[in-house]
Amino acid sequence: MPTTSLSELVEELLDGCRPLPIVSAGLPVLRQAALPYDGQLSGGQLDRLLTAMRETMHNAPGVGLAAPQIGVPLRLAVIEDPAEVAAEVREARGRVPQPYRVLVNPSYEPVGDARAGFFEGCLSVPGWQAVVSRPERIRLRGQDETGRELDEEFTGWPARIVQHETDHLDGVLYLDLAETRSLSSAQAVADHWSQPTPAAAARALGFPLPGDQGPHGRQHPHSAP
Repeated sequence: MPTTSLSELVEELLDGCRPLPIVSAGLPVLRQAALPYDGQLSGGQLDRLLTAMRETMHNAPGVGLAAPQIGVPLRLAVIEDPAEVAAEVREARGRVPQPYRVLVNPSYEPVGDARAGFFEGCLSVPGWQAVVSRPERIRLRGQDETGRELDEEFTGWPARIVQHETDHLDGVLYLDLAETRSLSSAQAVADHWSQPTPAAAARALGFPLPGDQGPHGRQHPHSAP
């Protein structure tokens, strides 16, 4: 897409209503790899877009938002999680506060073999959740909004957020990776499967979890990868 078209698209979006409308599954922008960000927007436009994305994420509410979710096919995402959860949830899921971060052109790779399976939802798939098995620790590479290079590790729930949002930039929805038998309405999860881990849901609904899933979803040494 020509730079002028992207700039015009963003300007039109920013001139519209707030919070920004979130694109729902079924539209091509969520199923196509986003374009690498290489300065297609002016500095002012980028700042305004990121501010609007953060406001939209908070309003939803969510802990991450990728640019394709607002119809902008660029490799940009914002993440932030206050992790205001019970201690047992924090321990089981490795859910610790994640300050506001901007990810530009992010990519990730697993660190080690440990995997964790937990329910995930998505602002672009409202009303549903499903269990996704993901690497428990990852290495993130990319840049921040200033162009500073990022090369750092994430673990636990912050790692899950980074993976989920980066997947959006590759045209991947969490449903593509989910245990389909775990698919549940958000109400069903709230009513039946709100335990710190999805072990009870796995037994009742008949789907696998990473073997012998312990705290933070880590597999015990004797478990199969």
